[in-house]
Amino acid sequence: MLSLAYPWILLLALLPLVLRLRRRSAQSVEAPVFPVGHWLSDLPGVSRSGSRAPLWQQLVLLLIWLLLVVALARPQHVGEQIQMPVSGRDLLLAVDISPSMDEQDMVIQGRSINRLQAVKRVLDDFIERREGDRLGLLLFGTEPYIQAPLTFDRATVQTLLDEAGIGMAGRATAIGDALGLAVKRLRDRPQEQRVVILLTDGANTAGEVAPDKAAEIAQAAGVRIYTIGIGAESMVQRGLLGSRRVNPSRDLDEELLKRIAQQTRGEYFRARSLPELELIYESINQLELIELEGKHYRPVTELYVWPAGLAALIWVLMQGLRLARARRHSATTPQEAGNG
Repeated sequence: MLSLAYPWILLLALLPLVLRLRRRSAQSVEAPVFPVGHWLSDLPGVSRSGSRAPLWQQLVLLLIWLLLVVALARPQHVGEQIQMPVSGRDLLLAVDISPSMDEQDMVIQGRSINRLQAVKRVLDDFIERREGDRLGLLLFGTEPYIQAPLTFDRATVQTLLDEAGIGMAGRATAIGDALGLAVKRLRDRPQEQRVVILLTDGANTAGEVAPDKAAEIAQAAGVRIYTIGIGAESMVQRGLLGSRRVNPSRDLDEELLKRIAQQTRGEYFRARSLPELELIYESINQLELIELEGKHYRPVTELYVWPAGLAALIWVLMQGLRLARARRHSATTPQEAGNG
């Protein structure tokens, strides 16, 4: 719908009428016929002496004045009410990208893929479904770093996750440092909204902060941590002497991940296959429900440029007409003088 930001300014439209009535009641008035100011004093229809201009010029100047008054009132188009994408969660995804995540023990449609590829596949869907959440992405190996700060831009988080590569953060696994950085990023956010989902396939083998100490800090800061241990428990490994069955997840420290989750009021999940990983993120979706608040806004489009632009265009055309008449007058004057 159309509206005016300052409707009271429309009262200025009556100013020409007020000045006209005042001029009639006065004995002698040295004022412009139309209240447009000295900057329009050279226009046709504007007089410093009070002499009348042709009616059409007065009407055009009146139109310019009315257009400027409407522009000052700031006409706007107010759109339909839209619900704000506000959520009750600040959710930080912490993903292990150490070289062990290159183990190809995940299977999709009969084809083996590595653990990081499986995580990317499942997290893409998880991120897509968290509409309204503020999401962030933390990658860690020997060193943790924030790949994507907390944002409502889910597409950017997905893109940065897809671009993550094995070994980009070093060859070890610093779980404690990763949790410490996650808590640091979340501690200024509102309480009961701070959530970390940490996924790893190994044990803490690097870093300055012990994982249990990081869990204590997270608990004190009110950060809830869900931990996920990824990796199959059995796979066939082929070698020169034949095939043998091995446990590719022998380095996974499940006890540590359980302690971290329990201490921070989260949960521990075990993902031995791609379907299990999908079910885990579905479970987290149910545990951390998106709670949209009842906030709305209406998009506003400013329209004042149209009456202001039209007034300027009419003014330019009148100036052009005045100059054209002046040139014609100056061209005919010498001819009349020569004929005389």
